[in-house]
Amino acid sequence: MTHLKERLRASAIHLAISLAIASVAAQLVFGLWYPYPYREISGGRELFLLVIAIDVVMGPLITLVIFNRAKSRRHLAMDFSIVGLLQLAALSYGLFTVFIARPVHLVFEYHRMAVVHAVDVGPEQLSQAPAELQALPLTGPTLLSLRAFRTPDEQFTSTLQATQGLAQAAQPGLWQSYEAGRADILKEAQPLAQLKSRFPNQAAAIDSAVAKSGFAADKLGYLPLLGRKDAWTVLIDSVKAQPVGFLPIDSF
Repeated sequence: MTHLKERLRASAIHLAISLAIASVAAQLVFGLWYPYPYREISGGRELFLLVIAIDVVMGPLITLVIFNRAKSRRHLAMDFSIVGLLQLAALSYGLFTVFIARPVHLVFEYHRMAVVHAVDVGPEQLSQAPAELQALPLTGPTLLSLRAFRTPDEQFTSTLQATQGLAQAAQPGLWQSYEAGRADILKEAQPLAQLKSRFPNQAAAIDSAVAKSGFAADKLGYLPLLGRKDAWTVLIDSVKAQPVGFLPIDSF
């Protein structure tokens, strides 16, 4: 019984340390790579929790099994070093997986908004982007729009690639600054009153998002948003075309 209590105590200490490290990792993931609402839209929360659950549970369980006061300090130090390295390797691999799946751009895709993730864009495709857009951001998504097609052949090729799984928003050769697409964004954005009439049961959620945006309802439009998992809605400032709010409503 004494040995079991000692093992449980060692495992609890290990669990506390693991949770502290997980808290620091969460600040990195949700503070930089998956700010709201991308932790929901891009599945960052579920992916991170899976990684952390495996890492946080693995170490303390191994400690529970291997801890024994009868071992020498050197033996215990070696055991914990190996466990720590295993946890560090698992955490590093998990964070790398979360990193390469991170959202990098929120793109106006002609008639809607779409989230582009780092994993969606290969190096050979990224080289086709304008020079200033050939480096993917490391600190959360930036705003982009898509330029008009230059020829019918280009439109056909782009559409064909989209049907094969490469969304137009993830085709860097079409990227341009968000400001360059402002007129088209304002043209496509629908009046917010229309959203409320389409989803009367979501009126409270819409009103709450409007209040958080700091804009009057008649100064806002909306566009549907295509994410990794679900469709959302973006509230758009009807003057500057900036996104000012997000709603978990499929408005397609």
